[in-house]
Order: sequence, then C-alpha cells, then structure tokens
Amino acid sequence: MVLVAFDYRTEKLGVARYVTSVITAPAYWLTDLPVQLSLWTNKHSMSRSDLIEENDALKAEALVLKGRVLKLASLAAENVRLRELLNSSALLRSDVVVAEIIGVLPNPQAQQVIINKGSEDGVYIGQPVLEANGVIGQIVSVSLKTSRLLLITDASHAVPVQVNRNGVRSIADGVGLTDELQLHHVAATTDIQNGDLLVSSGLGGRFPEGYPVARVSSVIHNPGLPFLIVRAIPTAQLDRTRHVLLVFHRDNSGDLTTATQAAQ
Repeated sequence: MVLVAFDYRTEKLGVARYVTSVITAPAYWLTDLPVQLSLWTNKHSMSRSDLIEENDALKAEALVLKGRVLKLASLAAENVRLRELLNSSALLRSDVVVAEIIGVLPNPQAQQVIINKGSEDGVYIGQPVLEANGVIGQIVSVSLKTSRLLLITDASHAVPVQVNRNGVRSIADGVGLTDELQLHHVAATTDIQNGDLLVSSGLGGRFPEGYPVARVSSVIHNPGLPFLIVRAIPTAQLDRTRHVLLVFHRDNSGDLTTATQAAQ
C-alpha cells in the first residue's frame, strides 16, 4: 500500500513498473494460451458440412445485398427522370402535375396508356400531356382516379408543329407505330431537312408552344407528286417513360383551366 501511494504521488517508480511489466508478460501469455489453443482448434476442426452451410449463407446474403443495390439503382434512375420532369416543367408557363403510367391498353390498334390521375385531381378530356423529352399525347377519357392517355403516335392523333429552324408550320400525324410520325401535305418546295427539330406551334390552343415533338428522319421528294413524304421520330420516349406531366393552362385572368371549364 505504501508503494502504491508512493507511485501515485510521484513518478520515481516508473522504471520499476516498466521492468515488472516485461517480466510478467510471459505469465499473461501462458494464461491466455489455453483460450488461443481452443479458438485455433475450433477454427481448424470445422466439418465440411459446416463450411458448406456457411458458404450457402454467405451466398444468400450476397444475393440479398445485390438485390438491394439493384433497387437503389432503379430508385436513382427514377430520381433522374423526376429531375428531368421538374426541369421540363420549369420551361412551361402553365402549372403541371406529375402523373405515373400504370397500365397499357391491350388493344394493339390503339396507342393509349393509363395514368394514375383522374377527375379528383382536376384532369380533363383534351388536357395536354408532356414527357421530359417532348409532347407525349392528350387525355381522351377521365374517371375518378385514373385517366386514359392517347399517344401522339396513334393513327387518330395529330399535332400542329413547326420546324424549329425556320418556323415552317405543318401537322404531325400518328401512324400507329411508337417510333414514327408523318407530315402530310408538305409542299415540294418546303424548306425541311433531315434532322430538323419539330416543335409544337401552339395553334389550336391544345399543346404549349415551342415544346419538342419529333425530329425529321427522312424527306422523300417524288417528282411525280406535289407533296413531300416526310417522316419523323418522336422525341418523347413513348415506350419507356414512366412519369408524365399534366399541363394546366392559365387563362388571361390567371385562373387555372379545370375539368368543368374544359367541359363548358
């Protein structure tokens, strides 16, 4: 007790404490040796069945972790698409609502999909719908919680467009294919070229002006015909997109267009 008190009060026993720790180190090692031998024996005496079971458990855990990584990748891609939609909506002078495509009409003759917004969200027939890369279509049927969206590639759909390069106006008609539009009655002298961007002209008041619709993919001039044969590829990813923008126009007084006003 005197030595303990003396060591607590002064530092003069530091050397003696160091020498004592060196001398007693083998005793600590011998005391811990049985435990180390037991661990070594258990580690090297595992049966083959135990190793197989542990390996299977690790494989299952790795599979679960890979699945979680894939889900995170899917969520990251979805976040990118949502950010693209938000950036697109910033270009519009109208209010927009994000909707999700939840179904595809089984009729192969109709280019239509179903979205998860309905009349309770203010959706109305004829409402324009956009995608991050361009015009995708318009609403043709509305129920309480869902609506039917007619794509611009449907054979019954047409969009007033203009060539972004020079302002030449035309009508882009659907032909029933998800990757093609056609411009009809384009005069043979019209200045239109491969690669020209077609944007919505705003004529008719249905679609917002200046939003991408398609890009010209081919221009065929048949000397025996008075019109050009013009084909274009939609800029919107009609067969891949999951989220769309419902556009609500504002009138001159600043009020939003509602379903009731649209019906009137």
